[in-house]
Parts: sequence; structure tokens; C-alpha cells
Amino acid sequence: MNNKKIKNNNEISELCSFSLGGYQQKVLIEGKCKDDPIVITLHGGPGTPIPFSVGCRGLFPVFTDEFIMVYWDQLGCGINNHVIDDSFSIDTFVQMTEELIGKIKDKFPDNKIIIFSTSWGSILSAKLLEKNPYAVDCVIACGQIIKDVFICDEVRNTLTETSIPPKKLEKIKNVTVDNFNGNDLQLISNALRKYTNAYQNKNGKKAPMGTIVKGLLMSPDYKMKDFKAIMVNGYMKNTSLWKEIIHINLTEQLKSVQIPYIILQGDTDIVASTKSVEELVNSSNNANLECRVVANTGHMPGAEMMDELLVVLKKCKKQI
Repeated sequence: MNNKKIKNNNEISELCSFSLGGYQQKVLIEGKCKDDPIVITLHGGPGTPIPFSVGCRGLFPVFTDEFIMVYWDQLGCGINNHVIDDSFSIDTFVQMTEELIGKIKDKFPDNKIIIFSTSWGSILSAKLLEKNPYAVDCVIACGQIIKDVFICDEVRNTLTETSIPPKKLEKIKNVTVDNFNGNDLQLISNALRKYTNAYQNKNGKKAPMGTIVKGLLMSPDYKMKDFKAIMVNGYMKNTSLWKEIIHINLTEQLKSVQIPYIILQGDTDIVASTKSVEELVNSSNNANLECRVVANTGHMPGAEMMDELLVVLKKCKKQI
């Protein structure tokens, strides 16, 4: 990858190091124009920095031509790999998110700031606004987590209509929020991937993962250990975060948002239930809260979701 050419095409192309939560962490900032709105990306997982990561320098010109993109591999994965033991909580990462926003505001005091959050990252964006309602100018969330992740009637009923083996289904039906363990969550997740369109809709256009993987491997900012830590990282033995996620309910936080909060949902997403998101938005009586359903899409952002994200970002750019 021609690092010099990428930097020449952008007024900003900088790998920064910030102290977040008491840990020194690397963050990539990239954009064609220093006056453009800023998009801070909060990836999913926890611990899965895709589609945007610190290794993405030069990979998303359709975004960096319009916005200053801030790519942060959250502590514990990617370039910021670190053991995430059970002393870590959701609030730990909300605090780091708030500190990152403060660092970005120090560097770009006059720029508007948008958050793009995905799945687990959408928990952070909602909790951030609960703590600081005007921390940023707008949030766009993909696969918004509200409540009842994995262990709910919608998941059980959907799997019942598939070819899943009866013994496996029965085991899933016996999992509750009080008796679950990590193996149970893996069982449910694997079943949803194999037997449903919950994660990836088979009718949707595939994201260009080959191009992205090649770009990550050639990244001037990533080493091989960073690339490996996209998937195998410091979250492997953590249980504290999933205990919180399984019991979380963000209904009231989302109903009361004070800034534009646009939720993009795949039409077959039952990991972060699209049905629940639509019901919440429709009952909220809050003009700031909006839901857009993207066809042929599950929980993982595919080509259609990325196209819709760009459309919504450009609309926000004109309005904020």
C-alpha cells in the first residue's frame, strides 16, 4: 500500500496515541478535508474491530472523501490488544469513549461529530448519551442492541422453524438469563449463523471482504499480530461484559435521546431484534429517534448496509 500517496490525497492521515481509561491506545484519523464532519467509529464484538479498524488507512475513500474518519480498535483487540479481565465493565468502555471524544474535540474544536456504532458499539453510544446527552451531534447505530440478546422467544421461535436438530434446539430452549454460560451463547450464535439469516442474509450482496483483508494485511499501521487480534484477542476469557449484555435494557435511554439517533437495522436481524427496534421507535414519540430497515441484511453490515450508511451520513452532514 502506497502510504505516501494516501497521505497526499488526504489533509489528515495520522496515527495518534491517546491515553484512554488509563491505557495508551492508538487511533487512526483520516480524511480528505480538515473541515469535514468527524465520524467516530465504535465497532461491535465486544472485541471485533470490523468493518472499520486502525488498519484501514486508505481502504474507505468513499467515506474519507466526505468525512474525517476516526478508527479506534477498542482496548483488548486489534492494534490495542490487551487482556480484558472481569474487572472491565460496560461503563469502562463508555468512559474511554467519552475520553476519545474529548481528545478529538481538542484536535478539531470546530468540527461537528457523528458516532457510527455497530452492535456492541451501539450499547456504548446509547450509554454515552445517557451520561452526556449532547456529547456529539448525531449518532448512527447499526444493529442496535436494546434488550433480550440471544435468550428470547424471537430467537427460539425462529430456530424452531428451521432444520436445527431437535436435541440442539431443546438445549437452546433451556438456556435462561440466570443459568447461561459462554458455551450456551456460542451454541445459540452458531445456530443462528448456520440455520437463519440473523447474521448474514443469504440474498444480500456480500461485502468486499477479500479486498478489506488484503488491505489490512498490507496496512502501514498494522503488524501481523494486530491483524490476528481482530478475532483472537484479549476478550477470549472475559465473562463480565457478556453478563451485563445479557441483562441490559436500553429502552428508556433510547426513548429519551436529545440528539438525532438514527438506527439502521437489517430486515432479518434477530441478534439485535429489528422488530424490537421498530416497536421502540414507533412508541417513543421522540422525533430524534429514527429507524431505517435495510433489505436483504442481517446483523453483520453487508454491502447494502454500507451503502445505506453512506447515504445517511451524507444526509446528516447537510443537517447538523
